[in-house]
Order: sequence, then structure tokens, then C-alpha cells
Amino acid sequence: MKENEQREFSVVNVIANGTQLEGNIVTNGDIRIDGIVKGNVNSKAKVIVGRDGRVEGNITCANIEVEGHVTAEALNVSNLIALKANANLVGNITAGKIAIEPGAEFSGNCKMHSARPATPPMGQPEKK
Repeated sequence: MKENEQREFSVVNVIANGTQLEGNIVTNGDIRIDGIVKGNVNSKAKVIVGRDGRVEGNITCANIEVEGHVTAEALNVSNLIALKANANLVGNITAGKIAIEPGAEFSGNCKMHSARPATPPMGQPEKK
């Protein structure tokens, strides 16, 4: 990886509490949202929606940690979505893994994807 690419991935973008942004965000680095974002968020790294954070738009990222509020038609997370105890998420999730703490609220559908091949239900032979 080139030196400037490494710096780009190590940058943490912050939407601070009290800030409202209307529009789409595209970043290669991590982003922490403690304010309000009305638009889509696309990150090749990690998205953190803090306790006071609010996102109204679709999110695509590698990992996401939600402690605030997210309203989206779609959350596409290639690896892990973590819903903390204060999280409120309304939307459909596609993720590799999901972790939900007690107290978190989630309304929507969840589809898991995996690198492992699916195993057949018990009692049925594997397809070859």
C-alpha cells in the first residue's frame, strides 16, 4: 500500500454534535457521526454513530457501530454491525456478522452473508 493511501485510511472524519449535514458522504477512512446526517454514507472503513448521532439515509461500509439513531432503507455492511444498548435502527441490514446488545431497538429485516458454504438443514444430505 502506498504511503498516502495508508494516511487516508487512518484519518477519522467527525461530524460533531450540533452539526447538521445534508448530502452524501463518501470516504475511504473511518467516520464518527455525533451530529445529524441527512443523506447516504459510504465508507470503505468503519462508521460510528455516537449516542447523539442521527443518520437518515443508506449506509455502506466495512464495519459499523451504532449507539444513536439510524433510519435507512438499506445498511450494507461487509463485515460487522454492532448495535449498542442505546441504538435505534430502522431499516434493512445486509451484513457478514451482527452483534446486538440488550436494550438496542431494531426494526427491519436482516440478511447475513458468509464466506462459508451453507450447510443443509439437519437430516438432509449435502448437495454435490
